[in-house]
Amino acid sequence: MLLKGYTKQIFRPECNPSFESVHCVATLNEDIGEVLPYLNAVLGGTQYFKDPPQVMFHHNGRIIKVGAREIAVNALADEAQAEKILGWLKNEINQAWENRESITPCFAGRARPQLMEILKMLPKTNCKKCGQATCMVFAVALREGAIGPDACPELDGEKLQKLEGYLNGFDLEA
Repeated sequence: MLLKGYTKQIFRPECNPSFESVHCVATLNEDIGEVLPYLNAVLGGTQYFKDPPQVMFHHNGRIIKVGAREIAVNALADEAQAEKILGWLKNEINQAWENRESITPCFAGRARPQLMEILKMLPKTNCKKCGQATCMVFAVALREGAIGPDACPELDGEKLQKLEGYLNGFDLEA
């Protein structure tokens, strides 16, 4: 077992303390830098940095950064959700370490859809029918895999198929 434990800190963002979501930073008891390329290969990180070693994940509208001695997660509902995600990551880290001989390490992030390409395919009416403030916010959520293209009621037929075809070339669930 590589990662045995951590201590976590839960806080509201300093830039806007009125936000309902919280952030979490977990300081790891062990240095897990060596496992990061294997974890990246298994979970498909969106970005990978070699120095210092870090891998970034975008999952369900939140950003997760895993470094050699720290894990940071944003946009959490509460401490219980933070603990659930940290527990899942601890398990994934330890499994990747145990299985490293059968995993090809990956030192690069996965390809992601281009934000402007998505925006070009949207109606750009900022109608808010999708529940987002603007088409740009919708495009960001779509790029991160938090919503699907069918969440835009203004897209149909050929336009929807074109956007879905573009997005199908990317793994938005990892």
